[in-house]
Amino acid sequence: MVWIFGAVCMIIALVHIAVGPSSIPGSIPVNATLDSEDRFYASLFLGFGAALIWCSRALAKRGGVFFALLAVFFIGGLARFVSYLQVGLPHPLFQFLWAVEIILPIILYAWHRHAYSVANKA
Repeated sequence: MVWIFGAVCMIIALVHIAVGPSSIPGSIPVNATLDSEDRFYASLFLGFGAALIWCSRALAKRGGVFFALLAVFFIGGLARFVSYLQVGLPHPLFQFLWAVEIILPIILYAWHRHAYSVANKA
């Protein structure tokens, strides 16, 4: 499951790097500065996805890094909340992603804690 999460992040990032902000539903044409920013942050999201895949190969051992990545993803959801407060609701797709960014880290954190606490008791 974590591997899939990382792969999806990497695919999204590669689309942004290759296509730019026009890949964003509901977006408008942007200037070179915003295009550059989108592609730059996409490269960070690419690294985020790669780090998730790396963690997935040894979750018990890399739990601390995994939790940090979940926190970063959750903070991204909080950043969308700040955006909502300051400029309003985004495209419905991004409202859905906002929910995913808040809920998924909590679910994965709870899953990891449960799975590895049970494994350690056995």
